[in-house]
Amino acid sequence: MKFGVSTFFTDQGIAPTALGPALEERGLDSLFIAEHTHIPVERRTPYPGGGELPEIYYRTLDPFVALAAVAAVTERLLLGTGIALVVQRDPITTAKEVASLDLISGGRAIFGVGIGWNREEMANHGTDPRTRGHLVDERLQAIRELWTQEKAEFHGEFVDFDPVYSWPKPVQRPHPPIYVGGGEGAFPRVAALGDAWLANSTSPDQLGPQIERLRGTAGRDVPVTVYAVPSDPDIIERYAQLDVERLLFYLPTVPEPETLGHLDRFAEVAGRFR
Repeated sequence: MKFGVSTFFTDQGIAPTALGPALEERGLDSLFIAEHTHIPVERRTPYPGGGELPEIYYRTLDPFVALAAVAAVTERLLLGTGIALVVQRDPITTAKEVASLDLISGGRAIFGVGIGWNREEMANHGTDPRTRGHLVDERLQAIRELWTQEKAEFHGEFVDFDPVYSWPKPVQRPHPPIYVGGGEGAFPRVAALGDAWLANSTSPDQLGPQIERLRGTAGRDVPVTVYAVPSDPDIIERYAQLDVERLLFYLPTVPEPETLGHLDRFAEVAGRFR
């Protein structure tokens, strides 16, 4: 089982260029970072975690700028979005950003995606929350065409363009892996468009039956990465019994000295399961 970190990069926490090398030094294999372009002042959508929306959501760095900075100071670390809000992103621009990250990192990009939860945020990007699932599916299909075809084109209800040239192409073939985030409602998207399922803080008791249902939907053995897990050895042992591919420890967004303390704890716990 592999171990990485999921976190929010903000202007108040550790710098990306400090975190990346610290993760590699401790043998952690991946970094997945969150995305929010903005948070509307008038928001009716409840925070999925309950209570007040944490400040980190208001202050996230652009994920591809941040991951490019990490790429420049690391050699092995996998660089993932956890998750990129495709529902709020132009597919042509996003295809170029992911491919550029994959190129400059030497093939280390992971494209973690989801449909989002903040309806007011996505509405400010011109997205109708009621049709966001269909929109995301089309954008992902279009992005894959842009990555893999010399002359890419796509014609759908929400995405429509005639043949275009788009470079760079990703280093990874056929393209960087797409990790689809979400609950069981995302299983058809995982089956059709995903290379892995990014399960969000799902308990081991829930995860086992969900993996079986995912395999039934997909008709294949889908790799599973679990987002935002606690560094509790007892809980991790239960995940290990489910044969998940990777666990992402949740790293609080705090200054560098406190961050390094968390990473030492993560490395110590991960070492017990290698």
